[in-house]
Amino acid sequence: MTEPRDPATLPRQRSWAEVRWRQFRRAPRPVVRAVAASLTVAVVLAVMYLVYDVALGQGASLPGGDLRTLAITVYVVLVLLIGSVVTYLVVPQPTGSGTVARRSVWSAALGFFAAVPIAYLVMVVAVQIVRPLLG
Repeated sequence: MTEPRDPATLPRQRSWAEVRWRQFRRAPRPVVRAVAASLTVAVVLAVMYLVYDVALGQGASLPGGDLRTLAITVYVVLVLLIGSVVTYLVVPQPTGSGTVARRSVWSAALGFFAAVPIAYLVMVVAVQIVRPLLG
């Protein structure tokens, strides 16, 4: 049987907010890289979409007409695809004691699952917040 520990030696109980803040500040590097890759791609493509949307809103006649639905579909596919590929390239599989960096489909899966909410959130910010400010 184990002896009860002295309460003075137990670590301090942290609040939910303290735990989440510590996790946010000390996020694992692979997760930070996956999010940064997807966020960069999403922001660049969202800016391109906003330029297209503003041009259509100002009455510019572009070849093909109004293709905003297609543009958003292409945006989502490209963010997911490029986010997965870039994460695959920059997030190596843990090597343990070895020195050879290996890649696996799990790195691409990490990029894909990081890109899904980022694609949605960046487009929501672009269309619902930034677009009305542009007029």
